[in-house]
Amino acid sequence: MESKRQVTVEPSPVPGEAYSPLPRDGAGLNGHRPQVMDAERFHDASERILGSINKVIDGKADAAKLALTVLLAQGHLLLEDVPGVGKTLLAKTLARTVDCTVSRIQFTPDLLPSDVTGVSIYNQSSRQFEFRPGAVFANIVIGDEINRASAKTQSALLECMEEHQVTVDGHSYQLGLPFMVVATQNPIEMEGTYPLPEAQRDRFMARISMGYPDKEAEIEMLETHQASSPLIKVTPVVTASDVAAMIATVQQVYVSSAIKEYTVAIGRATRDSARLRLGASPRSLLQLLRAAKATAALDGRDFVLPDDVVDVAESVLAHRIILDRKAASSGDTPQSILRGIFASLPVAQEPPGAWRRDRHSV
Repeated sequence: MESKRQVTVEPSPVPGEAYSPLPRDGAGLNGHRPQVMDAERFHDASERILGSINKVIDGKADAAKLALTVLLAQGHLLLEDVPGVGKTLLAKTLARTVDCTVSRIQFTPDLLPSDVTGVSIYNQSSRQFEFRPGAVFANIVIGDEINRASAKTQSALLECMEEHQVTVDGHSYQLGLPFMVVATQNPIEMEGTYPLPEAQRDRFMARISMGYPDKEAEIEMLETHQASSPLIKVTPVVTASDVAAMIATVQQVYVSSAIKEYTVAIGRATRDSARLRLGASPRSLLQLLRAAKATAALDGRDFVLPDDVVDVAESVLAHRIILDRKAASSGDTPQSILRGIFASLPVAQEPPGAWRRDRHSV
C-alpha cells in the first residue's frame, strides 16, 4: 500500500552533504545582528507584506495583520477552522511574501518524528554519521492538519518551537532567523485525529479562526480565483534580512511598568477565575507582551498602549485557557470570559507622555 506521508522542503539540502549549521548568537540572521529599521522603512515593508496577502485572502485583513504580528513577535501561529476557508492559503501566502526558505509538512498518522527533525545517516565512505536535516530546517514551516499526526510526532516540534533548535542523537542544531511554524487544524472532523496537548498549544503564540468571508468577498473570490490559484502571482516583497531587521525593531519598542502590571493582572485574573479550570501560563503573558509590541510597531508607535494588549489578548490567550465544566455547559466561551476580565480590570492612569518615558533604560 502506498504511503500517504508527504514532506516537502524548499529548497532541499544538497544530496550527499552533511548539515553543519553555523553557531548563532541568537540575536540576528546567520550570526549577525540586524540593523533596526527606521519608522518609514518599517511601515513600507509591512504594507507590502499585508498588501500582498490581502490580494489573495479576500476580506480577512485582520487575520493577515495578526499573522504578520506573530511573525514579527517571533511566535508561531495556529490556524484553526472548518475546511475550505483559506487556512493553508493564508499560511502559503505569508510564506511566499518573504524571500526565505519554506517547508511544508503534510501531517498524517504515519508521519515519523525524524521526518520533521531529521536523522543521522551512516556514510560508508567517511565512516561517520552525517545529519540530514528534516522539514523543520526552514525559515517558515507550514504544518498542514497538524492534529492528524500522532502525539509522538507532534512532540518533535516542541523543542524547535520553544528553543529554536533541534537535538538529534545528542547533538543540537540551531535554526535560522526568522523561524516560524504556521500550523493548521480542523476542529470539526475528529475521526483519525490526535488533539493537541496543552503543552503543544501553549507554544503557539496566537490562534486564528478564519471564519467564512462576507458576501462581497465571496463573490470577489468566485470572480478572481476560479481560473487559477492566486498564489501563482505572489512574489517575495521582502527578504529574510528585512524580516530580521523588522523583528529587531519590534524588540526595541518600549513597554512601561504600568503595561507590564496590566499584563500580569490579566494573567492572574484568568488563574483566579472560578469559571476556568486552567488559566494563562507565564509563557503566554510573555508572548502577549511580545505580540503587543509588534502591534504597536505596525501601528507606527515605538511604545505600547493598553489597547495594544487588549487587541491581541483574545488571539493569544483564548486557546490556552480551559473552561470549567459548569461554565462550558452554561454557554460561556474563552473569549467571553476574557472580555469580562478586560471590562473588570482597571487600567492604570498614566500622566501624559508616561507611556514613552525612559525608553532607553529598557
